[in-house]
This record gives sequence, C-alpha cells and structure tokens, in this order.
Amino acid sequence: MRIDHVHLSRLDLNLLVALDALLTERSVTRAAGRIGISQSAMSHALARLRTTFSDELLTRGPDGMRPTPRALALIAPVQAALSQIQEITAPPDAFDPATADITFTLGIPDSTEVLLMPTLIAHLQAVAPGVKLLLHTVDRHRILDDLDTGRVDLGIGVFEQGQTHHKRRILNKESYLCIFNADLVGVTAPISLDDYVRLPHLLTSLVESAHGVVDDALAKIGRKRVIALTSPRFSVMPFVVRQAPVIATMHARLARFFADSMGLTVSPAPIALPDVSISMIWHASNDAVPSQRWLRETIVRLRRPGPTAPAPEAS
Repeated sequence: MRIDHVHLSRLDLNLLVALDALLTERSVTRAAGRIGISQSAMSHALARLRTTFSDELLTRGPDGMRPTPRALALIAPVQAALSQIQEITAPPDAFDPATADITFTLGIPDSTEVLLMPTLIAHLQAVAPGVKLLLHTVDRHRILDDLDTGRVDLGIGVFEQGQTHHKRRILNKESYLCIFNADLVGVTAPISLDDYVRLPHLLTSLVESAHGVVDDALAKIGRKRVIALTSPRFSVMPFVVRQAPVIATMHARLARFFADSMGLTVSPAPIALPDVSISMIWHASNDAVPSQRWLRETIVRLRRPGPTAPAPEAS
C-alpha cells in the first residue's frame, strides 16, 4: 500500500495509544490510568478518535462501555501497528561480539590496511569469529556520499571535517620519513637535500595526480624532484625501493614498518612537511549503534601507536 504522507501528517499517532488503552480497558478512567494521563485528557482523545474514524467506537451499556463492531475490527491492527512502532523506535539490542554474525564495510587506504588489518583480524578471530570485514579503497572526495548512502560503515584516512551529520575521531597524527635501500642509492641517513632531489622518487597518489605534498614543499624553496613512478598503492613501494635506486617519502609509521620488515633505511626528510591526521569518520546515525561503536572502540585500542594520542569522539 502506498503511504499517504499528507494524511498521516495530520494524524496524532498518540491517539492510537489511547485507542489501544480504551479498547483494552473499556473504561475512560482505567484507560487514562494505564497510559498516565488525566480522565479529561482521555475523554478528549476519545472524542478525537470518534471524529477520525467516523464511529462511536465505545458506547455506554449497562455493564460499562462496549466496543462497536468497527472498534472490534480495529483491535488487532492497532496492536500490530503499535508493536511495529515500538520495535523500530526501541533502543538497539546490546552487541555481543562473541556470538555476532555481521559484516562491516570499511573505506580504507592500503597504507592503514597494512598496519591495522593483521592485528585487527587476529583479534576478531579470537574474540568475534563471526565478525567479517569488507574493505573498499577509500576515496576522500566521495567518502561522505558513501557514508550517507550506506555503502561504507566507517572511513579511515586523511579527511576534512564532515558535515553536521558525520562524526570524526582522530586516530593518529602522522609525520613523514624517507625510505630507501642504502646499498643501491649510495647514501646514508640523514639524507641531504641535494641527494634527495637527485634521486628518482616514488609517489603514492589516490587522486591520479603526479604531484604531492613533497612537490609543494620543494617548490617553496625553488627545487623540484623527478618522479619515476606514481601509484595509488602504498604497499607496492617497499618492493620497488628494495630493488631499485629510488627513494619514497611516506607516513612515518608505515615507513618504519616497511624498513623493519624489509631491511631498508629511513631518514627524516630534508624539507619541512606538515603533519597529517589519520581519522575515522562515520555517519551520525551509526554513532550509538552498539555494533558500530564496538568496532570503532576496537580499532582505537588496536591501532599501531603514533606520536599523538587520539582525541575524543567529536562531530
């Protein structure tokens, strides 16, 4: 049945609560007491109900108020409607990760995926084996639309502030480090500016552009670099660095992780680069959902620690 929004907007749904009480108690006084209003207010509600349904609904008899045939026919559908309204407006059930069977969809760059997923999946298998994750490559220009349409439950990455119906929490503040194979490039840490601009660079760009924050910083001092490879995937970079005489500049935690794993060298960048914030962002409608809150709190606990503690959840 097509919903007539205009008709429903004129109806006070509280009248259905009063009708259910009247049909159950068959007494204005007892019905008023049942829902906690005065007898006069219940009498007024009955008058409005009679107008709405064009029927007396309850008539006086020698043994009290009697429902009309129309009222008797309304008992079951009114109770069903109120039950559904109660169900959809009730607070969400408590979330039990040990028994939950649920899939969360995350928008996440592979730089964060590399650092977070091994620990997170191991934790889920231990405490919440029915919880599954579906990962999408994050697009920071589309993430708000993805949250609004429900395509993703949670975004993780470098995001601008969302709209009023989005929530954001900083996970870490990130600085930058250079990473290279010292044997192949013939330099040691700390790398000089001249060596930095002499060596071919790798660039990770999620927006299909061969220009990044390093290029902006170099332009301010009248220098530029040669970019040998631009890729949307951070995870390919250490494999290229290990085998080619090139250099990459990336978030410090990721650079240290790759260097430790693959025997590479890290160095501070010889130019001033701004720190960035890695954040979680989600739709406000999911803010109090127990399962969603549990996932966010789990990620906060398991994130690889950075130099700055995360801020409280905020709009």
